[in-house]
Amino acid sequence: MTYLLALDQGTSSSRSIVFDADGRPLAQAQLELPQSYPQPGWVEHDPIEIWRGQLDTARQALAQAGVAARELAAIGITNQRETALVWDRATGQPVHPAIVWQDRRTEPLCARLREDGLEPLVRERTGLVIDPYFSATKIAWLLEQVPGLRARAERGELAFGTVDSWLLWQLTGGAVHATDVSNASRTMLFDVHRSDWDAELLARLDIPPALLPRVQASSSMFGTARADLLGAPVPITGIAGDQQAALFGQACFAPGMAKNTYGTGCFMLMHTGNRFQASANGLVTTRTAQAAGQAQYALEGSVFVAGAVVQWLRDGLRAISRSADIEALAASVPDAGGVSLVPAFTGLGAPYWKPDARGTLTGMTRGTTLAHIARAALESIGCQSAALLEAMSRDAAAAGAAPLSELRVDGGASVNDLLMQFQADLLGIPVVRPQVAETTALGAAYLAGLATGVWSHEGEIASLWQRERVFEPAWGRDRAAERMAQWERAVRQAVAG
Repeated sequence: MTYLLALDQGTSSSRSIVFDADGRPLAQAQLELPQSYPQPGWVEHDPIEIWRGQLDTARQALAQAGVAARELAAIGITNQRETALVWDRATGQPVHPAIVWQDRRTEPLCARLREDGLEPLVRERTGLVIDPYFSATKIAWLLEQVPGLRARAERGELAFGTVDSWLLWQLTGGAVHATDVSNASRTMLFDVHRSDWDAELLARLDIPPALLPRVQASSSMFGTARADLLGAPVPITGIAGDQQAALFGQACFAPGMAKNTYGTGCFMLMHTGNRFQASANGLVTTRTAQAAGQAQYALEGSVFVAGAVVQWLRDGLRAISRSADIEALAASVPDAGGVSLVPAFTGLGAPYWKPDARGTLTGMTRGTTLAHIARAALESIGCQSAALLEAMSRDAAAAGAAPLSELRVDGGASVNDLLMQFQADLLGIPVVRPQVAETTALGAAYLAGLATGVWSHEGEIASLWQRERVFEPAWGRDRAAERMAQWERAVRQAVAG
């Protein structure tokens, strides 16, 4: 038998999954990742916790599967994107906590860059918008705010990376400092047309090029994990940012195919093939995960708070004891009773891009209960995703593409049947859940296996994809439009407030 190990380092947890050559998960292990909020709007992770947790889960998953490291064809890595880490090249020690993608501390710098007229250049070269979400201003903040860091960076003593680069560095004992095109395209420093770091953007943000990793195809030979870590040396041949990995794991290889991942945030991607399509509707353009060859692109919309709203109900309001309890609580009422929850805890992402927006709860009456709020929280995930798809559909129509016929879904919250049915009702198209819900990790495994001959081409991978359940829309379009109008009114209040 041939096996693959996927390392899936996410915002709220680190997990590892062992897959066989048919793409079936054999065993997995997961550890929650502690979150740090040192100031309002700031979100940090401990890089050492990231590495230790990921290594622990890898060892646990292999043990549970009864698979030895020598039996692995390869390792694939997928990761929370945009989170910025800087470490000492000599010691491998981080110089500061990781600044997480949700962090908003660099909005003043982003505002200055917009005022300086940099937005058109950023859009043209990177496909992105200027926002604290992306890595570039996080690096600039570290270089300015941490004493002595800029001088050390200019001397070549430091390395920057997104989480994939950090894990790769640790797995190879500091031998490899690299990333893939999908992660590089989320930094706001990468020219997605030329597949290289952009010298002009680096200069405008005053970031020394010596900090940056080498960029490779997502499915390629990155390095070899040290034998002492897992019990044998293992090639690392697949790396992709979590959302591009999920697109790959969902076998969305053809233009017009789309998926939505329901995790801490919500991320919808539509494959556009080898065509770079700029969005006129608040989305960004990003590179997909791929083997070597002609550049492939996708339109993407990012919701900053999706599954995290369930964590807030659990930990903040203590309305539920376990995240899984939300479905029963929300289903105990027929609807949200006119309540709308806009979870703009870290601003609003696509298609709104309102970093100063804050969470609002509107439409409450004396009869509002926790069940109505729980239902409104779940529906907020569906409404934000529907807004993304509407924007995506307008962009696709402008490019002459056919309307989307189905939406493939994955991620932790996709197991919630109430949410998936609500999503189908809002969208008016089937929502399709695959048999393997962990498509992010599966995508990393596919990329790694593609580079080592486990699978010979993407068509072979596409034949492995199977649906588990299809949610057909049950609402008329007038009812869906009315619900979205209620949502947009709530969003206007969140932005105005």
